[in-house]
Amino acid sequence: MNKKILKKIITLVLLAGFLCACSSEKPYKIYYPFTNQSWNRFNILRFEIPINQNEKTYDIYFSVHHTQQFEFENLNLNIVMNTPSGEERIKKYTLNLKSESGSMLGQCQNDSCINKILLKKDLLISKAGILTVEIENLTPRVETLGILGVDILLIPSKQ
Repeated sequence: MNKKILKKIITLVLLAGFLCACSSEKPYKIYYPFTNQSWNRFNILRFEIPINQNEKTYDIYFSVHHTQQFEFENLNLNIVMNTPSGEERIKKYTLNLKSESGSMLGQCQNDSCINKILLKKDLLISKAGILTVEIENLTPRVETLGILGVDILLIPSKQ
């Protein structure tokens, strides 16, 4: 990854952290772009999300932004979440991107589509700190072509 892109990502993460600190009731989103529209199988993504409140629940979503030329029907992922209190949650997910007939699912506009999946509903964060989310692409090919980017969205639960 070149230094320019890395600097942009770090700046966006810091800016998002600052904005989240100003008001913890707003959704928090981190977007990771793939400059070559390709996700390398061994590039495990790590998102660090600052949590400023104790005893609060959140809904966590994962979205993939992809081209309409994406060749697979689904995207298989392994997700590892570590809460600030030390809890670890590991789960495999399948994000369906195409129907059985081959048409794209999700929200499509022009040549790109966005598909979203709920990773965890009402996740209780009992301690302020950093929530880490690691995402591993389980596609059997070394390069998964047609991926524009992915994001993690943290939304305070409505309880």
